Amino acid sequence: MQRFVCLLLFGLIVATRSIEAAPPEPLRVMSFNIRYGTAKDGPNHWDLRKDFVVETIKAFKPDLLGTQETLGFQKDFLAEKLPEYTAIGVGRDDGGDKGEMMAIYIRKERLDVVASGHFWLSETPDVVGSQSWDSSLPRMVTWADLQDRQAADRPQIRWFNTHFDHRGIEARKQAGRLLRERLAGTTGKALIVTGDFNSLETSEAYRNLFGTIDGHASPVLDVFKSLPKEKQPTGDTATFSNFRGGGPRKGGRIDWIGVNDRFRVVSAEIDYTERDGRTPSDHFPITTILEWRTPGAAEKE
Repeated sequence: MQRFVCLLLFGLIVATRSIEAAPPEPLRVMSFNIRYGTAKDGPNHWDLRKDFVVETIKAFKPDLLGTQETLGFQKDFLAEKLPEYTAIGVGRDDGGDKGEMMAIYIRKERLDVVASGHFWLSETPDVVGSQSWDSSLPRMVTWADLQDRQAADRPQIRWFNTHFDHRGIEARKQAGRLLRERLAGTTGKALIVTGDFNSLETSEAYRNLFGTIDGHASPVLDVFKSLPKEKQPTGDTATFSNFRGGGPRKGGRIDWIGVNDRFRVVSAEIDYTERDGRTPSDHFPITTILEWRTPGAAEKE
């Protein structure tokens, strides 16, 4: 009997250690411009597609969901339909409820929010509602520091979610520089950036964020460029759908996700979900699945 009890206890200890040593599950990240809900979009109006948006999100089951063009009532609708997420977002016009939000959603059972905040893409980023250069509207970033509950031995994640100006070329260029500076100034953390950048891979805005400048590599890599060549979308593959289904089309990627070398990119995809020839928004959502690198692995590769 005593031998049986000892063996049972030993088995429990081994099982417990195995559970403790289990690697964290991959992180699932989605960036989704959901199109502002007061637009006069006729058959694609928000009220006619909002449930489709939620279903598209649930189908991917992101741990992190970064949205763009999200008005307050849209943020609240998604928060109601996605109660398993913590929602964070403020209006770009007043830092309250006025204007589009870069609302982010964090799966509660996977990640704890340590801190969060916002800054504006301007020469005075800490001034609420500020705009500079040739920006047509205030543009902003919402960020959060997160601790992965499955990865206590990994660093905190700092996540930035943004939307660059749709008209101002100089504004997009400078926004790329400002965001890069904020990323570079974040030390010791895993980095994720999501957003609608209204810029192609050939743009200076893209180079300012992801390119090498004065011999210095960017703090983050475009997840699509981290894939093997044969799995990368062509340079002219669009992420703007204009509500039309039909799969891949030309037009170029203007929605991007970037990460630093704390992660290994398992997959990066454009989500071509459609129904009756229509997509849930005028942008295709983009997704990536990330694995934590073991401590020190990035330095060895």
